[in-house]
Amino acid sequence: MQDEKGNRPDQQINVELSEEVAEGVYSNLAMIAHSNSEFVIDFIRLMPGVPKAKVKSRVIVTPEHAKRLLAALKDNIDKYEAAFGKINPSGGTPQFPISFGTPGEA
Repeated sequence: MQDEKGNRPDQQINVELSEEVAEGVYSNLAMIAHSNSEFVIDFIRLMPGVPKAKVKSRVIVTPEHAKRLLAALKDNIDKYEAAFGKINPSGGTPQFPISFGTPGEA
């Protein structure tokens, strides 16, 4: 039996999570780029007073998966705010001077 999207509701996926990955990676900045076939999300750790920031993780997804990720994030933020109160961003979009250290960049 399949649902309207062609998925089998009785199908289960076992997800393996290693100890190293389970520890997670702290990131306080994300940069997103895209092409016609993929979205590239770089998770960056920016430390105050340090002129260099490091990309700690890069995730590449299809446009369809990026849209599902957006919906899942919205759903989780809505649930978080219902439980803990509204998230109030501080002062709008942060402006960082960012350079990826490629040749010709100042």
